[in-house]
Amino acid sequence: MTDDGPAGRVFVTRPLPAAWLAPLRDAGLTVDVHEAEDPLATAELHARVAGAAALWVQLTDRVDAALLDAAGPGLRAVATYSVGTNHIDATACRERGVVVIHTPDVLTDATADLTLALLLAAARRLPEGQRLVASGGWRGWAATQLLGMELRGRTLGVVGLGRIGSAVAARARAFGMRIAYHQRHPRPEAAAPLEADFVDDLDRLLATSDVVTLHLPLTPATRHLLDARRLALLPAHALLINAARGPLVDEGALVAALREGRLAGAGLDVYEEEPRVHPGLLELPNVVLAPHLGSATDTTRRAMAELCSAGILTALAGGRPANALA
Repeated sequence: MTDDGPAGRVFVTRPLPAAWLAPLRDAGLTVDVHEAEDPLATAELHARVAGAAALWVQLTDRVDAALLDAAGPGLRAVATYSVGTNHIDATACRERGVVVIHTPDVLTDATADLTLALLLAAARRLPEGQRLVASGGWRGWAATQLLGMELRGRTLGVVGLGRIGSAVAARARAFGMRIAYHQRHPRPEAAAPLEADFVDDLDRLLATSDVVTLHLPLTPATRHLLDARRLALLPAHALLINAARGPLVDEGALVAALREGRLAGAGLDVYEEEPRVHPGLLELPNVVLAPHLGSATDTTRRAMAELCSAGILTALAGGRPANALA
């Protein structure tokens, strides 16, 4: 590889700490970084990727056939700074011999911690309490003030008992919650240590859970998995937590359910049209809103960067990265 030719250039679509990119530079690659958080316009983006050997993208960057063609035949790898790859046209990459690299495993604990934080905040109505104190309207302790949900003995319905779903369930068990889960096929090896019950029907899981937490990838089949009909199955006292992908939930239907008292609360880290948030969610007092913080710890974000850089180096050396998309 050279540091001045197309085969030696990596284009990075967003600014990242220099230390995270150092392994690429140390290997003799030219690292070309778009030094602004705002995305490039399509024409400028296509011009910047032209001749790159690898792209390092974010989950907000759409990698489609047009972008791949703009990069040219020398493109050998696309590394996404995320576990999810729904923003990447994997078929178009395979057709062009481009390896797709992502960052599985390393963000499990951080995302599970954030999910539980949303659950606890929603259950104990912390946003409402914070606003009450900050507004100067708090008049002291009162016996019926902001009564929330106690978790012990409640049922957590986990939709997707993968790595993150299992980690969330383990944390919830420490609070005395019962665990039930739904997915396409049972996972007895994951469910056994959690004493989790498999529910083969999603509608039944929703109807019998006190808290539902989503841990699925976004696919055509899972988009709006929780639509108006399914949201109506949840008990009125229930909470919905989503730190997976925003479009899993029909936000308009969720707003209606919360506004009409058919759902007690929600904790959200992801949204249908990020960074836009449905205006109804912003107005509701019984919603905890976080700005996509699932993996936002220093340890996790560094580990994700290491996976991206290592994967790029392996791919450009002609190897198959362990964290390549199957």
